[in-house]
Amino acid sequence: MESLRISIIIPVKPAGTVKALRNLARVEYPPELFEIFVAEGRRPSTQRNHAAAKATGDILYFLDDDSLVEPHCLAKLASHYLADPAVAAVGGPSLTPDGDSALQKAIGKVFISLFGGGCNRNRYRQNGMMRETDDSELILCNLSFRRDVFMQSGGLDERLYPNEENELLHRLKEAGKRLLHDPDLAVFRSQRASYPAFIKQIFGYGRGRGEQVRISKEIKIFTFGPSLFILYLLFTPFFFGTLYTAPLVVYLVLDLWFSFLEGPKNEHRFAWLKVILFPSLHLSYGAGLIAGLVLPRFHKAAADSGEVKITRMKNMDAN
Repeated sequence: MESLRISIIIPVKPAGTVKALRNLARVEYPPELFEIFVAEGRRPSTQRNHAAAKATGDILYFLDDDSLVEPHCLAKLASHYLADPAVAAVGGPSLTPDGDSALQKAIGKVFISLFGGGCNRNRYRQNGMMRETDDSELILCNLSFRRDVFMQSGGLDERLYPNEENELLHRLKEAGKRLLHDPDLAVFRSQRASYPAFIKQIFGYGRGRGEQVRISKEIKIFTFGPSLFILYLLFTPFFFGTLYTAPLVVYLVLDLWFSFLEGPKNEHRFAWLKVILFPSLHLSYGAGLIAGLVLPRFHKAAADSGEVKITRMKNMDAN
């Protein structure tokens, strides 16, 4: 049976801990058919590109330093590429571990909610069957590419972080390439451990989307909803007590509905946290998107790329 060689690439901050290695030591795949690179630096998109240039595998599998894979992940990944030569990228969801704190679990619930994660919520939950998709269901902490397609397309745009994978996936989709989402190809990653860290994360997601819009000119109308909501709120004090405030009332009702009534009853212990997290997510993302559109960090990103150190933690022919 034909087999594929897989290069696993993990970016990490200088001297950072790579928790992902723990589960990779237990994967059920011939050891002579996969290698592991750890790329140290401060620009993840640059780190991933540099490691990809050194990789020798047929498939590039990008994980985050805390992505905990299941033992079958590499075999499952390879099977999709072997089944269809037209497949250019395969990914799966990032799930919240059972051992996370109440705040972390509440963040995970917000991400998988229609009111919170929206059309992106399948990045954070196992839902449905393996299917063709677009960037809305794929996430770079658990995403693979055919190496030849990745290199020929120029790799990740190093001006972007985050959203570098969204920009590349958009290009591949426009070129007619097939992208797959497999709910069974899941990793476990803890959510942010504090409220300020959550706000910073979501603001960064919004800013990355705004910068991506500047580069790719790809506009998804729904992503502008949070920014428009911020603009709406700025004028609300001038029209308080009129019909102008009706959308705000509707929003507050939806916030309470999705916080207290969505999901099984045993999850209601997260309700009051979700009441705060939903608007925090929307407002942080909207503010970040505006910042990315108005003040993109392109020139600063190029200047601050810094040194990248690539370490091959495991060779193809080593256990």
